[in-house]
Amino acid sequence: MTDIIGFGYAAFVALGGVIGFVKAGSTISLLMGLTMGGMAAYGASLTSRNANNCLVLFGASAILLVVMGMRFMNSGKFMPAGLLSAISLFMVLRYGIRLL
Repeated sequence: MTDIIGFGYAAFVALGGVIGFVKAGSTISLLMGLTMGGMAAYGASLTSRNANNCLVLFGASAILLVVMGMRFMNSGKFMPAGLLSAISLFMVLRYGIRLL
């Protein structure tokens, strides 16, 4: 069964990197957005083949939760760091339960 939520998360992360590049000219945002989005998409493809094979997607979500959570705490701005932190928290909980 295709992991639509996982692929949607991956697309959201990659799109966020592209938007960061277009709006702020941040090459780092583009690189990291595409890298983490690709990692999440790879994880979603693994999860689609076997529902218990979610370690890659869990790892990508956990990394983004920590990094963007720290950015949100430092800036206090919900967009974009707070939103991505909240979505990443959902993903960590969703796939973390499967790993237990």
